[in-house]
Amino acid sequence: MSGAGAPAAEKIDASGLKLVVIAASWHQQVMDGLVDGALRAARESGIAEPKLVRVPGTFELSVAAARLAPDYDAVVALGVVIRGGTPHFDYVCQAATLGLTEVSVRTGIPVGFGVLTCDNEQQAIDRAGLPGSVEDKGFEATHAALQTALVLEG
Repeated sequence: MSGAGAPAAEKIDASGLKLVVIAASWHQQVMDGLVDGALRAARESGIAEPKLVRVPGTFELSVAAARLAPDYDAVVALGVVIRGGTPHFDYVCQAATLGLTEVSVRTGIPVGFGVLTCDNEQQAIDRAGLPGSVEDKGFEATHAALQTALVLEG
């Protein structure tokens, strides 16, 4: 499983930070789990009401992050792309990865990468933080973005 070797999420105090969570809309069940995990991580870190923005799909995460990042201390991008029978999967995954990396490097604002790139729907469900899931990538991406923002502040 991909979560093997992940560090334990230590408790952090990010109460002074502004956070935006940007979430795609495709695959509602998986996205609901990712968003719930992200919002839980924000609350547990002292951010009661992060901004939540929905975009149509994973491809649109980068442009939303680029526009919003300058107004926040951390950004979390959540999406899911499930492999199909065409190269569409490869193009969307590459565009999201490169686009979100570019936003983070260009702005200096941490972008938590909560984009699942899975071969099938079960893999996505297993990582979405749903009941029975073995991983909670929405929580992990948010915690990583906030922890990085605190490091950069310090």
